[in-house]
Amino acid sequence: MRPDASNLAAYLYLLKNKYELHYQRIVKTVRLVAPFFKDFHLRPSAHNEDFIELEWIENGEDIPYKAHRLSDGTLRFICLATVFLQPDEMQPETIFVDEPELGLHPFAIVLLASLINSVSKTKQVIVSTQSVVLLNEFDIKDVIVIDRKNNQSTFNRLDEKELISWLEDYSLGELWQKNILGGRPAR
Repeated sequence: MRPDASNLAAYLYLLKNKYELHYQRIVKTVRLVAPFFKDFHLRPSAHNEDFIELEWIENGEDIPYKAHRLSDGTLRFICLATVFLQPDEMQPETIFVDEPELGLHPFAIVLLASLINSVSKTKQVIVSTQSVVLLNEFDIKDVIVIDRKNNQSTFNRLDEKELISWLEDYSLGELWQKNILGGRPAR
């Protein structure tokens, strides 16, 4: 899939036709955050046989809807689920995702974190976030805080020993929210 997901429909069409198990995992995962969603309706465009339209079917309906009838968050989740649930051999060795939580319901963020954690066992996944909910789903060893000092970005891995007493009373996200971890806005 392209980094901007501009070929999402064609990619899902490929998965449906050649990697049915992975396609079904994507559909089932999307249903967890969008229970009204039944399936994708993927077919070549009537105007251009080489172009696959992204359409979807709602539960209890038989008329497909265009992708613009989905919320931004649902579309974003579909893209992210596709990235993280595609066949292992099709995934890049390193996956970068910037603020994947934008537009997502907190439940979808937690589900996304489980997808990220699963893929990170075999691939390198780098995620930037400002989400307390997302941060709470990771271990301290998974987090690198970026600060800006003297017009330069600095990358700091958190020290669990330093934070152990804090972690008895607060989650990782709460510590970040309280500015204990760093990553504060700076000039």
